[in-house]
Formats: sequence, C-alpha cells, structure tokens
Amino acid sequence: MTTGTLFIVAAPSGAGKTTLVGRLLAEDPQVQHSVSCTTRAPRPGEQDGREYRFVDVQHFLAMRERGEFVEWAEVHGNFYGTSRLWLDERMQQGHDLLLEIDWQGAQQVRRQFPEAVCIFILPPSIAELERRLRGRGSDSEDVIARRIAGALNEMRHVGEFDFVIINKDLDVALADLQAAVRASRLRFAPQRARHPAVFHFLSQD
Repeated sequence: MTTGTLFIVAAPSGAGKTTLVGRLLAEDPQVQHSVSCTTRAPRPGEQDGREYRFVDVQHFLAMRERGEFVEWAEVHGNFYGTSRLWLDERMQQGHDLLLEIDWQGAQQVRRQFPEAVCIFILPPSIAELERRLRGRGSDSEDVIARRIAGALNEMRHVGEFDFVIINKDLDVALADLQAAVRASRLRFAPQRARHPAVFHFLSQD
C-alpha cells in the first residue's frame, strides 16, 4: 500500500507559487519536491537536478514517446514532464511528494493518481499579478501580456482543485498551505497506510 501523499500545486505565473513552495519545503522535512524535466533554460541560481532536470527538446520528446511521463505539457513554448517511475518509487517508500505543474498537468496526474491532493494558489487580483510580473524586470511587454492572458485561462480551472489559497500576504498564505498539507495527511487512506497496526487492532472483534 502506498504510504506517501502526492501534493499538486498549481498557480499562474506571478502568484507566488515558487516562494510559497520553497518555504513549505524548508519548514516541512516530510515533503520532498518532485523534480520534473523541462526544455526551458535554467534561470539564475537554478541547478540541474535540483529545481528541474534540464533536457533538450529531442531528449524530452524521446522520453515522451517511451511513455516515461505521468504528465507533460507545453507552457509558454517550453515542455515540462514528470517521471512516472520516480513518483511511484518515492511514494512506495512513504515519501510525501510535491509536484508543481499547471492545471493541464494536474488533470493528467489525477487520472492516474486520483488520491492526489490538488492545491491552487491565486493572486489577490489581476492588477496585483501584473504589478508582480512587472516587478521582476526581466520580461518584455509582449511576454507580460502573454503571461497575464495565460493566467486568466489557468485561473478559470481553479474549481477543479481541492484547496484554494489566495496569496495576498505571504505569511498567511504559507500558513494556509501548511494547514492544507496537515489536513490531507489526516484523511482515512493515508492514516491507515501509515499506521497499519492501529487499524488492524481496531478491526479486531
């Protein structure tokens, strides 16, 4: 029986997902970050095998053809994908895994892992989202416009997720994310898998 919990976190660009997930992972050693493959170039400070496994397009497409991804998607002209084998092995070992993907990937994963816990992070407003994107100072006006349009499309799928966190205040949003993780661990199936002796005792006459 799988004892690990799979958490899926999605958000539009600029909602603060990366910061929130980073703080959660730093404060909750029970959760491990799932390292996906991507064809996009590394950003400053990113390392291969830590944030992502960076591969070229030809390599990614070959992996996809072999059926190695539990989900894959093309986002802003780049491919992203998650290894099915890596997820299965880690969860069988009892690890809680956190997967950062978009709504399309969440749909794919949930078809194969229906017990996954899906969490969506929203910005408090489109105006604030635009302010955050401009504050990065790294994107052109065309890129910002595309990201905002993409964000609106992504946010229309928020109703497909189990938990919704509005990231207006970072500390409050982090506390909400931690609460969602803790609550998910208390569901019947994870508790029974992690504490079989207790449930075996309770099932006895």
